Amino acid sequence: MRVEVLLAWPDRYLRRELELPEGCTVADAVDEAALDVDGVAVAVAVHGVLARPGQLLHAGDRIELLRPLLADPKENRRRRARGGD
Repeated sequence: MRVEVLLAWPDRYLRRELELPEGCTVADAVDEAALDVDGVAVAVAVHGVLARPGQLLHAGDRIELLRPLLADPKENRRRRARGGD
Protein backbone atom coordinates (compact mmCIF):
# COMPACT_ATOMS: atom_id res chain seq x y z
CA MET A 1 0.00 0.00 0.00
CA ARG A 2 1.17 3.52 -0.75
CA VAL A 3 1.21 6.19 2.01
CA GLU A 4 2.92 9.55 2.40
CA VAL A 5 4.69 11.05 5.40
CA LEU A 6 5.08 14.83 5.84
CA LEU A 7 7.02 17.14 8.12
CA ALA A 8 6.27 20.83 7.52
CA TRP A 9 7.56 24.23 8.59
CA PRO A 10 6.04 27.61 7.67
CA ASP A 11 8.36 28.01 4.68
CA ARG A 12 9.18 24.45 3.56
CA TYR A 13 8.29 20.79 3.96
CA LEU A 14 9.75 17.32 3.61
CA ARG A 15 7.64 14.61 2.03
CA ARG A 16 8.21 10.91 1.46
CA GLU A 17 5.99 8.52 -0.45
CA LEU A 18 6.33 4.98 0.83
CA GLU A 19 5.24 1.58 -0.39
CA LEU A 20 4.52 -0.49 2.71
CA PRO A 21 3.03 -3.95 3.22
CA GLU A 22 -0.54 -4.30 4.52
CA GLY A 23 -0.74 -4.31 8.31
CA CYS A 24 1.84 -1.54 8.84
CA THR A 25 1.33 1.01 11.58
CA VAL A 26 1.87 4.74 11.94
CA ALA A 27 5.14 4.01 13.80
CA ASP A 28 6.34 1.78 10.95
CA ALA A 29 5.74 4.56 8.40
CA VAL A 30 7.42 7.22 10.56
CA ASP A 31 10.46 4.98 11.04
CA GLU A 32 10.64 4.09 7.35
CA ALA A 33 10.36 7.73 6.23
CA ALA A 34 13.17 8.85 8.58
CA LEU A 35 12.12 12.52 8.34
CA ASP A 36 12.25 13.41 12.05
CA VAL A 37 16.04 13.18 12.40
CA ASP A 38 16.17 16.02 14.97
CA GLY A 39 13.30 14.65 17.05
CA VAL A 40 11.16 17.80 16.58
CA ALA A 41 7.85 15.96 16.12
CA VAL A 42 5.76 15.87 19.29
CA ALA A 43 2.74 14.07 17.83
CA VAL A 44 1.50 12.36 14.69
CA ALA A 45 -1.73 12.78 12.74
CA VAL A 46 -3.33 10.82 9.91
CA HIS A 47 -5.28 13.11 7.57
CA GLY A 48 -5.23 15.81 10.27
CA VAL A 49 -6.56 13.63 13.10
CA LEU A 50 -4.25 12.72 16.00
CA ALA A 51 -3.05 9.13 15.74
CA ARG A 52 -1.37 6.63 18.01
CA PRO A 53 1.86 4.90 16.90
CA GLY A 54 0.14 1.50 16.79
CA GLN A 55 -2.73 2.66 14.55
CA LEU A 56 -3.02 0.58 11.39
CA LEU A 57 -2.61 2.39 8.09
CA HIS A 58 -4.68 2.18 4.93
CA ALA A 59 -3.66 2.78 1.33
CA GLY A 60 -3.54 6.51 0.57
CA ASP A 61 -3.10 7.64 4.17
CA ARG A 62 -1.18 10.87 4.80
CA ILE A 63 0.86 10.79 8.03
CA GLU A 64 1.76 14.24 9.37
CA LEU A 65 4.56 14.73 11.89
CA LEU A 66 3.41 17.55 14.16
CA ARG A 67 5.86 20.06 15.59
CA PRO A 68 5.33 21.92 18.89
CA LEU A 69 3.44 25.20 18.76
CA LEU A 70 5.72 28.23 18.93
CA ALA A 71 2.95 30.59 20.02
CA ASP A 72 -0.34 30.25 21.83
CA PRO A 73 -3.11 30.41 19.18
CA LYS A 74 -5.55 32.05 21.62
CA GLU A 75 -3.06 34.79 22.47
CA ASN A 76 -2.36 35.38 18.77
CA ARG A 77 -6.11 35.85 18.11
CA ARG A 78 -6.39 38.27 21.04
CA ARG A 79 -3.44 40.28 19.75
CA ARG A 80 -4.92 40.45 16.24
CA ALA A 81 -8.30 41.51 17.66
CA ARG A 82 -6.61 44.35 19.54
CA GLY A 83 -4.91 45.42 16.31
CA GLY A 84 -1.44 44.48 17.51
CA ASP A 85 -0.56 42.29 14.54
